[in-house]
Amino acid sequence: MNSDMLIRITRYYRALNRLRAIGLEKVFAHNLSDAAGVSAAVVRKDFSILAIHGQKRGGYEITELIDKLSALLGKGEPQNVIVVGCGRIGKALMHYSGFEPDGIRVVAGFDTDPIVYSDASHPVPVYPLSRIEEVIEALDVRVAIITVPEASAADTAEKLMEAGIRGILNFSPITLKPRPVAEGENPCVIHNINIALELEQIFYQLQFPDAIKG
Repeated sequence: MNSDMLIRITRYYRALNRLRAIGLEKVFAHNLSDAAGVSAAVVRKDFSILAIHGQKRGGYEITELIDKLSALLGKGEPQNVIVVGCGRIGKALMHYSGFEPDGIRVVAGFDTDPIVYSDASHPVPVYPLSRIEEVIEALDVRVAIITVPEASAADTAEKLMEAGIRGILNFSPITLKPRPVAEGENPCVIHNINIALELEQIFYQLQFPDAIKG
């Protein structure tokens, strides 16, 4: 399964959970096509590749679809995530409740500022960075979100990988790359999200729409 299909499957899964939450039991390909931004034919093709078959007039059973996509996406158990850097972005992520329907739980935050990790008002515990290995092991965490300043991003990522983190979502201003690994080992998966760069691209597209059209 390529990355584009994986993104669509994730979108189908989220849409199905929303539809089940409002009491629906069945769904048609065109309902999911709107959520994924593709045609109904693409939805049917994706499901055919995954050996998921509906009925022409009855559509697909939502619960059955959720179960199959959940197994495919490895969502059998809730996935624990930590946030490193509890400034504005970090705090917003820790307070965000929209992860839970997708089986994602932010279980801890980390910061170097004693004022931050001594504050009991956070929705999840916040620890000093020195306890990161201990907490990662205790809570069985494989994925971390980095929201630290540029100067400390690379060191933070290195510390996380040494502690056993296998996936990083990076909100810091610099691009991080996985470190080299020994033959047979899997590298850490890193996704870099530069909000300023994304906004610059939007402004460019607004200013030069013809260049985008090619």
